[in-house]
Amino acid sequence: MDAQKAVCKKYKADFLAANHDLKLGIALNVKEGIVPIHGLRINPEGDTTGWYIWAGEEFSEDPDFFVPLHVEHIDEWNPEIKRYLGLAPGWRFIIANNYEDVWFDPNLLESRGEAND
Repeated sequence: MDAQKAVCKKYKADFLAANHDLKLGIALNVKEGIVPIHGLRINPEGDTTGWYIWAGEEFSEDPDFFVPLHVEHIDEWNPEIKRYLGLAPGWRFIIANNYEDVWFDPNLLESRGEAND
């Protein structure tokens, strides 16, 4: 958790723990070693963290693109992701080899209902 707090401090982001027993949405291609790895966090609901993580350049709207994964298993997929999971909702990241980009995206916090109005 110290590494997560350090990332938040570096980018002046609020910290919100992603507890090990909660789930995130992750694309199967993350296990394939494809880069870059993208992550975005919306407001958590129920037993989720709000995180969605995928690899490569393409994001898919396919309902089967993301599978649920408990945070405690993220190291089995890619251990580098873990340090970003403390970023609060509204934050995004891209990582690849020695590249790192982290930024706040206020659009992630907009209500899903408002987008359809």
